[in-house]
Amino acid sequence: MHELGVMIEVVNYVEDFAKKNGLTKIDTLVLQIGELSAIIPRYIEACYPAAIDGTMLENTKLKIEVLPANAICRECSKVFNVVQNNKICPRCGNEKWELLCGKEFLIKEIIAC
Repeated sequence: MHELGVMIEVVNYVEDFAKKNGLTKIDTLVLQIGELSAIIPRYIEACYPAAIDGTMLENTKLKIEVLPANAICRECSKVFNVVQNNKICPRCGNEKWELLCGKEFLIKEIIAC
């Protein structure tokens, strides 16, 4: 489970950001994770308490937004979710598409008190 290492890096980044911007207390950390990301949201949630233990984020809430894995069909230009449609365009049945989003792992918001 590499998510713990990833979350420790996120916590370090957020703490550094907070110090540079004069934040003393953070209420909520909002992450965006794509459906096709190598990061698994439930593992992030599971390891979050260990990653924030003893840090300035110790009492923060974690919010995760899962971003859809959307692609555009190279044949008919329909935008569709590749996970929900089993990698096949629902309009024309084509299997050739270009991924538009879904591999992200982003810090969306740091909400201070």
